[in-house]
Amino acid sequence: MLPPVITGVDGSAESQAAADWAAREAVRRDRPLKLVHVWNWHPRQEDGEIATAAQRHLARRALREAEDRIRRTCPAARIEDEQVEGPASAALLKAADQSDLLVLGSRGLSGFTGFLVGSVALGVVARAARPVVLVRAGEEAADEHLPDARGDGSIRTRYRDVVLGIDLADPCDEVIQFAFEEARLRGARLKVVHAWQQPSPIGLGPGDLGLVGSPERAEEWHGFLTAVLQVWRDKYPGVEVAETVTEGRPQSALLRAASGASLLVVGRRSTDRPAGPRIGPVAHAAIHHVGCPVAVVPHD
Repeated sequence: MLPPVITGVDGSAESQAAADWAAREAVRRDRPLKLVHVWNWHPRQEDGEIATAAQRHLARRALREAEDRIRRTCPAARIEDEQVEGPASAALLKAADQSDLLVLGSRGLSGFTGFLVGSVALGVVARAARPVVLVRAGEEAADEHLPDARGDGSIRTRYRDVVLGIDLADPCDEVIQFAFEEARLRGARLKVVHAWQQPSPIGLGPGDLGLVGSPERAEEWHGFLTAVLQVWRDKYPGVEVAETVTEGRPQSALLRAASGASLLVVGRRSTDRPAGPRIGPVAHAAIHHVGCPVAVVPHD
């Protein structure tokens, strides 16, 4: 059996948006959808059996409400569910190991775009062995599509761009393939963004002084980006690709590029460091400040 798209369900607005997005993604991928509710049992708690029964009842209600909503809005989804004992981060990481993709909710910040990322979601993103997508509260199916002729939201128009942030100093096949596949599934354009910064004159060798001009360096980076993507263009001939090379901080470039996107894809190095797992500055900026769903893809 193919591994499912898995999403965490707890009855909150953010988990509802994540479950709805995960259902649509499961249909796009032709995968089953698995709803997971994590509850904590405290062995020292008085009336432990009563507390456990109450937790199970609340879990069942949250799962049933999510299933009912998805069957109305996404009837093609093949749904299964599971109750799992916490702690939440450990349970979701275990679920991620069994998934094709893990989808989690995150509260949108009122007044401006972005996520309010909880410690559980952040810990899972930093450690998961499989891709994790964060979806903000309030995300709807129409948000993935371009507006219709009147400027209204519509699910009948073309999908908005999928945006890929790429580091040409370390281009990773897992991240690139994920982005191309997401664009293919949507019939969307893939916008690939690389940001570069001028090196410090102190770090330049004698033969590098003639290359410090921005136009020359931009042209070199663009040529490198085209070469890196060529093999993926050959594998995905139906995907339209737009290349963007810009001077500046990667975080700023991605925030601009992701405005109006249906999905942003960024990478995360999966190797643990002495200080513990980290998501990196680019992924950190993306999941805190981008308004569209963000996919964080681990790589070696």
